[in-house]
Amino acid sequence: MSHPLLAILRRDLSLMLRGGRQGGVVLPVLFFLAVAMLFPFAVGPDPRLLARAGGGVIWVAALLAAILPLDRLIEPDMQLGCFDQWALRGISEEAVVMVRVVAHWLSFAPALMLAALPAGALLGLDGGTLRLVELGLAAGTPGLAALGVTVAAVTAGLKGGTALAGLLVIPLAVPVLIFGAGSLAAGGESGIALAAAASLVLVALAPFAGGAAVRAGR
Repeated sequence: MSHPLLAILRRDLSLMLRGGRQGGVVLPVLFFLAVAMLFPFAVGPDPRLLARAGGGVIWVAALLAAILPLDRLIEPDMQLGCFDQWALRGISEEAVVMVRVVAHWLSFAPALMLAALPAGALLGLDGGTLRLVELGLAAGTPGLAALGVTVAAVTAGLKGGTALAGLLVIPLAVPVLIFGAGSLAAGGESGIALAAAASLVLVALAPFAGGAAVRAGR
């Protein structure tokens, strides 16, 4: 990665972690933990039921937490003309989108993986299940980040684009969720490998799809 892209990464990561009025990294983590705390009230205190469904709840909460910052991923820079300035400097839209995927992942995934520890305790997950959850999140969250940035690029500038982006991300993320949560039901790691494969495909496609969408929007 060249020096200009490193500078863009530092800038993006700083903006995402601060977040201003939108909470930065704090809001997704609080949202993630709130889902874990409220789920036992919704289904009852049965430990076996909580342990059986808890891993899937964590996955759904991770997806929803990843959706929260979608409106800040692409559209503000398009409105400010940042992509035009980068293009004049010879930095392609594909490179900027790839950097944005990395920054988005760093801004929410490590924090969610840490938050999964108290969330797992709230849901009564045993050590083996929590280990699979953590491995699954490590494998699947890059795909969620790539999908979020791509959809944010496609919907940037559209009226109601934020709501549309959320509606698009949820069904497109279903394969990652199925493989990640499916590994918990099977009690093995084959689902994690499939989640990692789906995540790798999304990460590989994101720069090209997102870059093309940004160019069309410019």
